[in-house]
Amino acid sequence: MSQRFLFPRWTNKFLALLGFLILAGGAYASVLFLGATSPDTLNTGYRPLQPIPFSHALHAGELKMDCKYCHGSVDKAAHSEIPATQTCINCHSPKTVNEKGEPAPPSLSAIHTGSPKLKNLHESWRTGESVDWVRIHRLPDYVYFNHAAHVNRGVSCVSCHGRVDQMEIVHQDKNQSMAWCLDCHRNPEPHLRPVDQVTNLAWSLPAAEQLELGKKLRAENNINPQVNCAVCHR
Repeated sequence: MSQRFLFPRWTNKFLALLGFLILAGGAYASVLFLGATSPDTLNTGYRPLQPIPFSHALHAGELKMDCKYCHGSVDKAAHSEIPATQTCINCHSPKTVNEKGEPAPPSLSAIHTGSPKLKNLHESWRTGESVDWVRIHRLPDYVYFNHAAHVNRGVSCVSCHGRVDQMEIVHQDKNQSMAWCLDCHRNPEPHLRPVDQVTNLAWSLPAAEQLELGKKLRAENNINPQVNCAVCHR
């Protein structure tokens, strides 16, 4: 008569370890999934409050300020810079005083010098510390995107960021997923416009005319977006 094999008692400890690893693995997978689909990286509608309530609807919309005034590197570099305090101070310099402590005329434009909304800006100017702006659009670290390459070929800010000139508080307008990027690379014509209209967010054509123009610009500028992995995952 054969005897049944019995595991030694000390192996019972591995059952607890196995249970812990299963629970830890599940927790890790959940955190990874939530991180990959969080509003910060993927979902549309993400709209954080900023340390200074800057209105794009006012500046870019009503006042018609060009995007490149604040985001000066957008057509020159891979990254679109956040405006430095100096850029804002060009219009919103703080109140100044002379050596006697008396009010003195500001050295730069003095628009809303006493507004409490600009307190953090004036503090940044006084201390030299950068304004702690909250990033809205952020691709994963393993994705390479070049702003200049797109802007200089006629892809408008609208295609990726929506009508920012109509936003009181900027939000993420597109999901910016890999599938969304590939759709544009495979069919770029609807997103191509004359380079001098890239930052004119109100510029548009009827769909049929846009398609014809897109085909024309694609041929003239030899635009041939790639869809292989090495383009973005370098």
